[in-house]
Amino acid sequence: MLIKGYDVGPLVPGESLLVHPGFWSNYLLAMCSDGGCIERPVPGWFGEDGADADAMSEVLFDPERWPVFRVPAQDGPGAVVIYRNLDGDYGTDYLLTHPGRSSVEQIASWDGDFSGGGLTWHELIRIADSPSLAAEGVQDTAARFLLLLPLLTDPDVPETASASLIATLTAVGAPQDTVSIAAGHLLTHLTRRSRHDPTWASPLSGS
Repeated sequence: MLIKGYDVGPLVPGESLLVHPGFWSNYLLAMCSDGGCIERPVPGWFGEDGADADAMSEVLFDPERWPVFRVPAQDGPGAVVIYRNLDGDYGTDYLLTHPGRSSVEQIASWDGDFSGGGLTWHELIRIADSPSLAAEGVQDTAARFLLLLPLLTDPDVPETASASLIATLTAVGAPQDTVSIAAGHLLTHLTRRSRHDPTWASPLSGS
């Protein structure tokens, strides 16, 4: 698999992994961990167990196969998420695709912490809710939303954000008795880190 503008690693389509047990806890659990947390985040928050998470991590972090998750948008920029499985340099890279451009733009990465630019709440929703049915990639809006969630750098999300996140997590299998806890931890982490660096701005904002 080739992505123009990202010329490293043995890239492979990863979209089929989204429905496998253990994916969402691998992808989101680290963002639930925060210095102020009283409860320890667990895979059960996402309807998964430790064995599922461990098995999926072996697939996601395979140095021989770097999973790629494409989030194409009908109008405007889309996104690509890549597990960068370099030996000694594991992380996740976030790229933007732009209409009329053949090359991607890397805007952020996760290496135990987030660095780079991100999206406002409304930009995230716009991309998540406008899948391009003609392009290969993730079409399900709940999965699109959660794949983009680590890019949220908006310190002032709307009052409806929590309910939206709860509904989205429920759609991918999070149990009713813990979904509000998971959503609360995710939003707290994401909005708190945004306030820590007021210079962050969306690459789509023109800032």
